[in-house]
Amino acid sequence: MTGREVYTFGDWTLDAGERRLSAGGRMVSLAPKAHDVLVYLVRHAGRLVTKAELLEQVWAGAFVEEGILAVHVSALRKALGDVSASPRIIETVPRSGYRLIARVAATPVLPRPPASLDVYELVGRGRAGWLFASRTRLPQAIADFQAAIDLDPTFAPAHAGLARAYCSQAELRLAPYAEAYAKASAAALCALAMDPDCADAHVALGTVLFLSEWNWTGAERSLTRALDLDPTDTAAYLLCGRLLDAQGRLDEGLAMKRRALEREPQSPLVHLAIAMSYWHQRRYDESMAWANRTLALDPHHLLAHEFIAGAFWAMGDFDRHMIENMKHAEIAGVPAAALEPIRRVYDESGRTGVVRAALEQARCGGVAFPEMQLALFHGELGEFDEAIDHLNRAIDARDPCLVDLAVAPQWDMLRRDARFGPCLSRMRLDSAAGRALASS
Repeated sequence: MTGREVYTFGDWTLDAGERRLSAGGRMVSLAPKAHDVLVYLVRHAGRLVTKAELLEQVWAGAFVEEGILAVHVSALRKALGDVSASPRIIETVPRSGYRLIARVAATPVLPRPPASLDVYELVGRGRAGWLFASRTRLPQAIADFQAAIDLDPTFAPAHAGLARAYCSQAELRLAPYAEAYAKASAAALCALAMDPDCADAHVALGTVLFLSEWNWTGAERSLTRALDLDPTDTAAYLLCGRLLDAQGRLDEGLAMKRRALEREPQSPLVHLAIAMSYWHQRRYDESMAWANRTLALDPHHLLAHEFIAGAFWAMGDFDRHMIENMKHAEIAGVPAAALEPIRRVYDESGRTGVVRAALEQARCGGVAFPEMQLALFHGELGEFDEAIDHLNRAIDARDPCLVDLAVAPQWDMLRRDARFGPCLSRMRLDSAAGRALASS
């Protein structure tokens, strides 16, 4: 067995081979040459490393000015929280070079022994349940991942699977966003700490960065790393497709999801993700077709019924929209007696009456709609002041369903409002809507 080259000094961990610097689970980005300078200093901790030696070792004979060293060392001090006047990590030896003065411990990381068959079975079962993207199957998926961790707390894929399941819990509104994403982040970082080469762990971290932190660049970096480690990872292709969609790169996003389909042709989650791509492209017939393929795999899939209802709504076919919504409610277990008043309101006042009745229920405390849904209801009624107010509250709450704000057709009613642009800016999605328009 061969180990990786990992060093710890102060609060910091440096994985030389993975080119990763971290502290307390937080990754710190370094320029490539700054990283190389740090690695060389750490490898020779305690002794003076001359400027000439650093230039020769890091720049490999290329002609560069000596001043470049000061630039990179300054960047390292800033990243490490070190101060040149009273250094704790890197000491400058005037006119000579640099010395790493922090105490360094080399920590060889050996490959872990294989997990038991029971652990592999539980993780596989949990992953299959998660790929259904179903409210009814997700709790069991979480239980399977947790059972695998109970059997083997050091198995990184189990922690990574649990992180992704917690993210789905937030998206499906089965748990408060902040609570679910805090658990997901902890589980993803735990997986990475156990095995930095675990593709599932990088996908898990990318999921948190994408859906919770709206860190588009960081999420893309994590997913790229995951696909470098495992070019067959379905979840990485799916999430990458969603990320590209959110950024207005709709054709690229659909292509990524089709690559996921090649690997998991029986996954309802993959079929539903493709339905979402066509939804964003305003190709509603195709979106419904893929949602129906999801239902062929899981006839009680609630999200698939939501997509079909949404497509009818977008096409202005409110009768079939209502029929599909009633199916959705019945499958979700809503009693028929509770649905009858909604049918009567629709028969008397149409879609507008149903929306007004829903808002009245929300005002009276009868139903707790998410802020995002309230924004859509008010927008549908042309009440744009209230719609923008609720949308900003949804952004404050970091609703994960807002990642598609720049491209999703349900927001078209607000796009001409001057206050919608600043909402996109808050999410760093200013340019995404323009890219989506150009590709449509």
